Amino acid sequence: MKIYLVGGAVRDRLLQRPAGDRDWVVVGATPAHMEAQGYTAVGRDFPVFLHPKTGEEYALARTERKSGRGYRGFVVDADPAVTLEEDLQRRDFTINAIACDEADGTLVDPYGGARDIQQRVLRHVGPAFVEDPLRVLRAARFMARFAPLGFTVAEETMALMREVAASGELDALVPERVWQELRKALVCERPSAFLRTLHEAHALGPILPELEALYGVPQRAEFHPEVDTGIHQEMVSDMAARLAPGDDLVGFAALTHDLGKGLTPPEEWPRHIMHEQRGLKPLSELCARLKIPTEHQQLAEAVCREHLNVHRIDELRDATVLDLLGRCDALRRPERVARIALCCEADKRGRLGFEEGDYPQGETLKRLHQAALSVQARDLDLTHLKGPAVGEALARARVKAIAAAR
Repeated sequence: MKIYLVGGAVRDRLLQRPAGDRDWVVVGATPAHMEAQGYTAVGRDFPVFLHPKTGEEYALARTERKSGRGYRGFVVDADPAVTLEEDLQRRDFTINAIACDEADGTLVDPYGGARDIQQRVLRHVGPAFVEDPLRVLRAARFMARFAPLGFTVAEETMALMREVAASGELDALVPERVWQELRKALVCERPSAFLRTLHEAHALGPILPELEALYGVPQRAEFHPEVDTGIHQEMVSDMAARLAPGDDLVGFAALTHDLGKGLTPPEEWPRHIMHEQRGLKPLSELCARLKIPTEHQQLAEAVCREHLNVHRIDELRDATVLDLLGRCDALRRPERVARIALCCEADKRGRLGFEEGDYPQGETLKRLHQAALSVQARDLDLTHLKGPAVGEALARARVKAIAAAR
C-alpha cells in the first residue's frame, strides 16, 4: 500500500499558490484494507474514504471506461493492481496529473504536468479527454483562474474541446453541474477567460446560448469603443470580479445584464433601444434551464431592468427614484442596493478606455436609498388615514426625504 498527494494540491504547490483541499490516492489497497485501518467509506460511485484523524479524502487508485453518454457514463475499476500512472492517466489535464510521495517529496509526473506548469499551458492528458463533456467546462473554469498567470489552452486541447462541442455531448451535462462550474468561474479573477474559452471552443452556444448571442453584435462606438457586445460582457464580468471579489451574486447579475442586446434586430444596430426590457425573457429562460438560485435571479432581474435608470439617476425625478427602489424590493431587502450599484459600476467601467473611471451614480443610489429607508410609518402621524391613504402618505414622505438627500 502506497499513498500519494495528487491533483490540485500538487499543482498549486508548484505554482507557489495557496492550496485548497488536499486529495490523496492510495495504490495497492482494497476497501476492506482501508476500513480495517479506521478509514470511513463515503464514495458512492467509486471507493473514497475519509482519514480517521484529518478527515481528508483518500481514493483508491482507479481506471475509468466510457459506458454511456455524459460525465456519469463510466465504469470504474479500483482493483489493487491499478498503478499510480494508470490512475493519473484518467485525469483531465496534465497539470492535475501529478502526484507527490509525501514521504520523500518525490514527484511522479508521467504526463509532463510540471513542464506545462512552467510553460503555462493547459493541456489534456490523453485522448480519453473527449469522453467526459464536463472537462470542457472545467477547462474554461481553470482558465478563469489561471489566465492571470499567463496560461493558455494548448491548440490540440482546444481542438478536442471543439470535437466534444460538435458531438452533442454537452447536452448531457446536468444543470446543477453547469451552474456549479459557472459559479466558480464568476468568483475567479478573470471570468472573461471562462466565456472566451467556451466561445472559442464553440461550446458557449450549447451551454449558454444567451451569452453566445452577444458576440458579433455591434454597439455604438462613441459609448462602447470595444464595439462588440460579447467583448463588452467579458470586460464587465472582469470588472465585477475586481469590484466585488468572491461575490457570485454580483458576478451573475453583471454577467446577464445585457442579454437583451442579443435580441436586437440587426436593422436597429448599433442602437439597442429597450434592451433592458428585452433581456428579461432570456434571463428567465437561462435561470429556469440551469436552476439558478432565486436570490441570484432576482438580483439579476433588477440589474437587467434598471441599469440604465441607475446610470441616469441624477436625471430621474424623486418619485421615480422611489419607484425604482420599489421595483428592486430595496425597502424590504436593503442589502440589494449595494450590489446593484456595483453591477452598474461594472457595466459603466467595463468599456475600453473607461476602466479607471469614476461612478458617482452608485454612491447617489445608495444615499437616496438610505434617505427613503430612514422614513418609517411609525414616524408619521397617520391617525386620520386608512387603507391606501397610509401608503400614499408614506410614499410622499419618502419622496421628500429623497429630495432632501440630493
